[in-house]
Amino acid sequence: MKQEENNWHLVCNEDEIDMDDLIRFDFKNSTYCVYRINDGFYATDGICTHEAVHLEDGLVMNGEIECPMHQGIFDIKTGKAKSPPACKDLNIYSVKSEERKIFIQINK
Repeated sequence: MKQEENNWHLVCNEDEIDMDDLIRFDFKNSTYCVYRINDGFYATDGICTHEAVHLEDGLVMNGEIECPMHQGIFDIKTGKAKSPPACKDLNIYSVKSEERKIFIQINK
């Protein structure tokens, strides 16, 4: 598969993301986070909806990402804002693994 076929973009190898962690992925002036949790890989916007802070230094735990600045919490699978001050949800993106490589689908 070509890297950008059907808007799928290579992010990294599976082993580059530790369990309960994330990797930042920048594409066309936007930032995304790709997470590895117990039941697979997921992706959201990479910027907190509260204060426009990068989530890459946030804490991943129990399927959630906590913003490093004001501790707003988002559900990794749904993007739903779960605690103040975050009140606007993150967008989520499709992720797939092929030959131990992680791809994110970005329709831009």
